[in-house]
Amino acid sequence: MPKTELVNPNVGNFIESIRDIGYSFEVAVADLIDNSLTAGCLNIKIVTIPQPDLIFAMLDDGFGMSEVELLEAMRLASKHPREVRTKTDLGRFGLGLKTASFSQCKKLTVISKKNNSVVARQWDIDYISEKNAWLLINPDKIDHYPFYEDLLNLNSGTLVCWENVDRCEKNGFSNVIDKLRKHLSLVFHKYLEGSETSKSVKIFVNQNPLIPFNPFNLNHSATQQLALEKIKLYGTTILVQPYILPHHSKLSQQEYELYATEDGYIKSQGFYLYRENRILIYGTWWGLHKSLDAHKLVRIKVDIPNSIDTYWGIDIKKSIARPSEEIKNDLRRIIGQSTEKGSRPFTGRGRKIENKNIVHFWEILPLNDEFRFAVNHEHPFYKELSSSLTPENLDKLNYYLKGLEAYLPLEAIQFKLQKSPHLVKQQSAFSEEDIVELTKKLIDAGLSQEYINELLKTELYNDRKNLLQNGHN
Repeated sequence: MPKTELVNPNVGNFIESIRDIGYSFEVAVADLIDNSLTAGCLNIKIVTIPQPDLIFAMLDDGFGMSEVELLEAMRLASKHPREVRTKTDLGRFGLGLKTASFSQCKKLTVISKKNNSVVARQWDIDYISEKNAWLLINPDKIDHYPFYEDLLNLNSGTLVCWENVDRCEKNGFSNVIDKLRKHLSLVFHKYLEGSETSKSVKIFVNQNPLIPFNPFNLNHSATQQLALEKIKLYGTTILVQPYILPHHSKLSQQEYELYATEDGYIKSQGFYLYRENRILIYGTWWGLHKSLDAHKLVRIKVDIPNSIDTYWGIDIKKSIARPSEEIKNDLRRIIGQSTEKGSRPFTGRGRKIENKNIVHFWEILPLNDEFRFAVNHEHPFYKELSSSLTPENLDKLNYYLKGLEAYLPLEAIQFKLQKSPHLVKQQSAFSEEDIVELTKKLIDAGLSQEYINELLKTELYNDRKNLLQNGHN
């Protein structure tokens, strides 16, 4: 037998370390909701009382807990991460309730009702630090907590309260709540939607019901649903469903901005990992692909069961996951197929300038392995104008056009197209009234049939042939 010594951690220091795992407010609340859903609830009420001291409370109508069950639930690491769990269990480590709560507050109170019995327990970080021991408090007064009367009126349920909330700024708290609503609407959208086999769950934040946000815009006719892939791994089936979201030209500005999410389309492209109908991580390629503007409409849904958590490296916060090596080649193949189709709305529009059947104002000039955008000197307008100028004025015109080409604001154009494509109204620079007036002047100047034929090939008159032909006749 080796010589051993018992070295207990400093409890106060240890619990302060636990507080810094890295939860945001919305991720911490989502972890609490996991417990409620695992308990079979159908209704969740959340309330935040910012003044005078911020209090957070969440009530569910799940199975509730007996005193023995509550004591175990308040224990840190109450589950082994490799323990076989039911299909509806959204937990893993038995840490979520505690670590999520400690990340935001110093006092956690849980009150639960089951079989007409109400029990309560409380963790107080300051008290733990003072006593340097894991002393769980059995509070003697609990009827002052929000939703307490609501809990008594339920057959069963659980109430979680945070006090001494010190990790959330009171200033700008309305933005925190707005971010919370959006996060929960996305992460739990399948629960909020319900299905043929399960009732929808209702979640209220400060009395306002959450509206499910499905990130794939399934109800739009222009959304492309590609072939479903079924990948066998470790005795389970992983479902991979790619989607191509509609191009902005097929959406209203409001709908386009909605599905951009707060992160924008570029950061929202990639995989959306679902575990038992709950989104764990989204907007990532897991290092298998680069985020590109041309692929910003590609979103790929991945469904996994909770029985293979170990192989996905899911962390305590359930906000980090990564695929195992065995599945990466399949994912790369699916990425290739999806991004090729997902880039077509952009590559098709990008190739318009290369359409040889239409004479464009701009052209792409190859420069060895590079290229640049240039004003088309073969355009009928340019040829007509240049032939009417003196050599000196022609030089001035060409220098001006070279300046336009050299200082084309590509970065600004790209930024605006990515952020607010609906607001870019470039064609308004040449209005229909302008075109009618131009056509009248051209006709009055006397056009040869040869010149008319050249103009009919331009992008200006390609869709307005009658305007030029009727006017000439």
